[in-house]
Amino acid sequence: MSDDATDVQAELESMRSSIDNIDAALVHLLAERFKCTQRVGRLKATHDLPPADPEREGRQIERLRALAADAELDPAFAEKFLTFIISEVIRHHEAIREG
Repeated sequence: MSDDATDVQAELESMRSSIDNIDAALVHLLAERFKCTQRVGRLKATHDLPPADPEREGRQIERLRALAADAELDPAFAEKFLTFIISEVIRHHEAIREG
């Protein structure tokens, strides 16, 4: 392999290592987030509150879109990501409510 090819391969491996670390951090952050939302689900079930809160969800989506724009991330992608997470949270809340 030429020196250029070796340098490119080393740089690629370094970038991929960073991506792997970020992915691991995302998984851990999502796990922490879902621990919090499980507590919310138990509280809602205990007090007979609905699993979904469309007003809060809308505020959260707008907030995340703004954060994404500030971070130079596609706000539409951020909205899709949060919408998926919200749907999972609601599913969990419904399951908690059903016992």
